[in-house]
Amino acid sequence: MATVVLSFLATLLLFLGGLLDGLYLGSTGAIRAQRGDVIVFSNGARDSFLRSRITAEVRAAVQSAEGVDDVGGLGFVLLGAQVPTKTELADVTVAGYELPPKGVPQPPKDNQGTADSSLKDQGVGFGDTILVGPAESPITIIGFVDDTNFLQQGAVWVNLPTWRAVQNANRPDSAVADDVVQTLVVKGTGSGGRTLSEVVDTATADATSTLTIDDAVLALPGVKQQGQTFDQIIYSTFVVVLAVVGLFFSLLTIERIGLYGVLKAVGASTSRLFAGVVMQAVIVATIAFLAGSLLAIGAAMALPAKVPLQLIPSRFIFTFAGLLLAAVLGSAISLRRVTRVDPASAIGNAS
Repeated sequence: MATVVLSFLATLLLFLGGLLDGLYLGSTGAIRAQRGDVIVFSNGARDSFLRSRITAEVRAAVQSAEGVDDVGGLGFVLLGAQVPTKTELADVTVAGYELPPKGVPQPPKDNQGTADSSLKDQGVGFGDTILVGPAESPITIIGFVDDTNFLQQGAVWVNLPTWRAVQNANRPDSAVADDVVQTLVVKGTGSGGRTLSEVVDTATADATSTLTIDDAVLALPGVKQQGQTFDQIIYSTFVVVLAVVGLFFSLLTIERIGLYGVLKAVGASTSRLFAGVVMQAVIVATIAFLAGSLLAIGAAMALPAKVPLQLIPSRFIFTFAGLLLAAVLGSAISLRRVTRVDPASAIGNAS
């Protein structure tokens, strides 16, 4: 019974963790892939890519700052796209760039783009020309790259002129000039004992807000809040696992008092008996994890592609380690009863 209950709890843990990983990876890939050291936002954008605007003057100030090695523009626009032979719109993020992110080639020619492989699930294929936004801006797909989504939408990486054309045609209220980008990706080391972020913001007279890549990831809408919420649920589930194992092995110890008395009478030490209890808990947790993993993988295969569930190896390792720890701690609850077993009384009660 404990194995069955723990199997379902293991499935729940993997499912929750897979949702958390899917939401995180699907929202942050485009930022995690950046090769720069910091990302520069305009000061009034509140660290939002879509609200930020960097002018040519601000860019020049950043480029001239001491300790700055390289600077590239970056911009995003979220739109729907018509895909050949498909009736439903695909959710895409048109990403304009200068410094290639990890895995992304050099900026392509105008009206060409490298798509995230997740868009294959929405029918996008190599050589397809997708029509983006209500203005039906054409972009021809010339390749694919992995793990570069932005806010749960498949990224299509284009050069900055194409991004500006798409932005201005489909978001006229957010149109940008030819020398304007949303943010800057900056490579450098800082100077004079100051961090690169401090150097950049000082050079622009605080007209910018500069974040590290990790901080820029956490600044994305909902990323930090989602992580905190799911972590609380996951750790609460581990507490339930501990309680289930503790209750099960407490009852099991009571049922086996007579057996433990006999073993003690023939010379078994308390530590040896308790090691046996812990080993049983480890075996139960291992079997439950294997069963739960199979159930979680089956559920992931059955769910539609739009559900942001990603089961990654690190999540399996984390869940297995957590189950083992909870099982060992839960079985330790029975330690007091095992250590207090009196061979004579236990055998007498059993008979």
